[in-house]
Amino acid sequence: MQNSSFNHCNLPPWVIASRHFNDNPQPIEIQGVRAANRFFFDKLDSIASHEERACVFNDYMSVKFQLHQWQEQGTATARKSLKNSYLRFLRGWMMDSNSPEGAVLKGWVESRIGLSPTFHHQRIGGIHEEEYLRYAVDRTKGSARTSAINSQLDLLYEYCQYELARKYQDRKHLILYRGTFERSEHDVLETLSKREEIVRLNNLNSFTTDEERAWEFGFIVWEVKIPLSKIFFYSELLPNSILKGEGECLVIGGEYRVKRLLCTV
Repeated sequence: MQNSSFNHCNLPPWVIASRHFNDNPQPIEIQGVRAANRFFFDKLDSIASHEERACVFNDYMSVKFQLHQWQEQGTATARKSLKNSYLRFLRGWMMDSNSPEGAVLKGWVESRIGLSPTFHHQRIGGIHEEEYLRYAVDRTKGSARTSAINSQLDLLYEYCQYELARKYQDRKHLILYRGTFERSEHDVLETLSKREEIVRLNNLNSFTTDEERAWEFGFIVWEVKIPLSKIFFYSELLPNSILKGEGECLVIGGEYRVKRLLCTV
């Protein structure tokens, strides 16, 4: 994975991407987001119910980015730009992570975290390769469909981190599962044992909290210890989430120790 020399968070890309970070995770903070929205996060501190906090988040996003005013816009382009909020991109990822919406989410990781994608439709060998250009075109198409999408995703990530910190006060990791049909999507960096490897994952990946569900997505299933700070989104975060019930988590990539599970069926 070619990491950018700069990003928009408190840690350099090479640190976040490393296997050592996963063993000893630290908070990842998108620069300026908490400070610019401090009154919103102060409000969340006063609310005990997760469901109520999620409603406050939805309302705050709607007002801050004028998402509720899409019908009042004078042109079809302007209406579409506001109507296609961050929820559109989460939905697009769920349908196809190689869609333009998926490219936008990968682009957010590249811009904010500094990790370039290694797969979009096909393997991406580097930022100067033709495969990277195809990803960049999809990212541009997707970004044109909405307003201030990276800023929306900044706030979504910080809200996700806020909720994870409240939900798992004494933990730094979750055990998650990923099913895949294609080992070639990932670089194997080191073989640790017959069933354990160090692999380099794409800059954004789908995992699930449910081991059984992971088998629906491939005949290879990995068990992985994921730092909370590298979870960009999880399905129970928002009320009436389009991903609710899937147990899905979107995880920022890098080098991970993975354990291949055996099918017991």
